[in-house]
Amino acid sequence: MDKFRNNLLHTPDGVRDIYGREYENIKYVRKTIADVISSYGYTDIQTPSFEYFDVFSKEVGTIPSRELYKFFDKENETLALRPDFTPSIARCAAKYFMDETNVLRFSYIGSTFQNISSLQGKYSEVTQEGAELIGDETVYGDAEMVSLLIECLLKTGLENFRISIGEVDYFKGLCREADLSFEDEHELRDYISSKNPIAASKLLESLDISSEMKDKLLMITDTFADHSMLSEIAANAGNELSAKAIERLSRLYDLLKIRGYDKYVAFDLGMLSKYQYYTGIVFKAFALGSGSSIATGGRYDTLLSYFGKNAPAVGFVILPDEVEKLLERQGIEFPGEETISEIFFDPNDPGKYEMALEMADNIRKRGGRAVLKAEEV
Repeated sequence: MDKFRNNLLHTPDGVRDIYGREYENIKYVRKTIADVISSYGYTDIQTPSFEYFDVFSKEVGTIPSRELYKFFDKENETLALRPDFTPSIARCAAKYFMDETNVLRFSYIGSTFQNISSLQGKYSEVTQEGAELIGDETVYGDAEMVSLLIECLLKTGLENFRISIGEVDYFKGLCREADLSFEDEHELRDYISSKNPIAASKLLESLDISSEMKDKLLMITDTFADHSMLSEIAANAGNELSAKAIERLSRLYDLLKIRGYDKYVAFDLGMLSKYQYYTGIVFKAFALGSGSSIATGGRYDTLLSYFGKNAPAVGFVILPDEVEKLLERQGIEFPGEETISEIFFDPNDPGKYEMALEMADNIRKRGGRAVLKAEEV
């Protein structure tokens, strides 16, 4: 019985309870981010926690099937808990805004679920908060997303962070230039995105391509560039797709510089997301004290077509709970906890109860917090 009761008190691996002061701080971070996103004209949208499996299938380009939480409904249809929001938002946009030609701006917050080993040191349930810009194919849309992310992080109080930006089309252009098969390109992308140059090198050595091309592809794994290097990289790209991708990064930098946000960005051409639906820029936010990214995003111009709507899109997600941890580690103060007024009443005196109730209501109407407590008789 004791063992049974003990199991009831604990959560499964990969999930946890959040309460007390930590949860108050997290709510503050989430609200701060939501207010910034709203100020840019984004409208909240809510999608289901689970969808049909096909929404997150291999064809969509999300995480591997083995990392999805899958189950069956009573009609024996395969369902999956969402591993990330983007495919759900794309489905929703296609369903309700199929004929809409104006730019759409959506924001959201909720839990995502990935069936990963606890040995990876990550939670299986993670709160994501983000924004999606649908219908804007321009570099101005890219700049809006990166700027919005930077402003969200700054408004929370975070200062020591950097946005690393890559370009999927730069990598794809080189792969086409090397005439790689889809399978080889996919495998190489996995190695590069996981920062595994040894595996990438072994794969390239096994392929029938020139040494020059192998070196060019392998160089991606360790190409960190500042703005001054972009023009040279574009000139040496060797193909139009890669050259245009780098030129777009340069233009993005110029737009960010107008707002003074250029100091928060760096370029990493070896940063290729594990999500295969990204088609243009990809970016991640890293901060002092974080072992992994606290925000991710990118352009996905072909994802909505999977659901029947041809529209370009770009977006990002922030992990607000991770931001809260970083703020604590960096010693940044959160707003003080609100005082809760305690109003006592005599349970044997109806008149005093009514007076106490009126006092509590007045405090609440002014935005305060109050609780009623019966005096011990």
